[in-house]
Amino acid sequence: MLLFLAALAAFVAAVIQRVTGIGFVLVLLGPFVLIYGGLEGVTIAVLLALVAALAALPLVWRDVAWPRIWWLVWPGLITAPVGALVVHLLPSAALMLLVAALAFFALLAPRVRMFSEALTGRSGAVAAGAAAGFMHVASGLSGPPLAAHAVGDGWPQRSFAASVQVMFAIFSLVSVVLRGLPSQPVGDVGILVASTVAGIVAGTLLARWIPPARARTAMIIIAWTGAAVVMVRGILALWS
Repeated sequence: MLLFLAALAAFVAAVIQRVTGIGFVLVLLGPFVLIYGGLEGVTIAVLLALVAALAALPLVWRDVAWPRIWWLVWPGLITAPVGALVVHLLPSAALMLLVAALAFFALLAPRVRMFSEALTGRSGAVAAGAAAGFMHVASGLSGPPLAAHAVGDGWPQRSFAASVQVMFAIFSLVSVVLRGLPSQPVGDVGILVASTVAGIVAGTLLARWIPPARARTAMIIIAWTGAAVVMVRGILALWS
């Protein structure tokens, strides 16, 4: 039953990712942390984020802005090991609280003007990339600083949505290397991978009929609910 719920979450997250360009891990975070725990849940989520990004890349390759990506990726590669160190040092309850806090930040940051205004130009790209690299390894949530930079820098949505798939793939690959592979049975992970790919395919077909605004609304509702539940679970675990 839990595997079915996890596979369903991966499918829905992949559909939303394909329609909106972002939000995959935000949607997965709550269900996966509840099902697998803070460490294992994020470890599986970043592996599936790699699968989702690689599955989407052939569909958006022509719109990728390669020069912009460079100034976002290399700072993230420098800060990624710090995220891995934090993950391995924190106890389970504290890790869940960190993941929940980063999820709340992920939901709020792109909507706060001062973040977007602070992350403009090349220096803003470096800062956003550094934050994204750390956050992706720690929680899988690299999208918010990247999105805030895109808004502040006036990056066209179509180009950003394509380019961010490359960054998600790179940061997810680094996260898998630093965090290691999930400890779940290979067959279970295979089902989750297949569900993710199926979601990308379904999202491609449904994108013509699902308005991006509605997909974003669904993503936000699921993400807020998941982050709140993870926060409560972390607090209860800290007190127990």
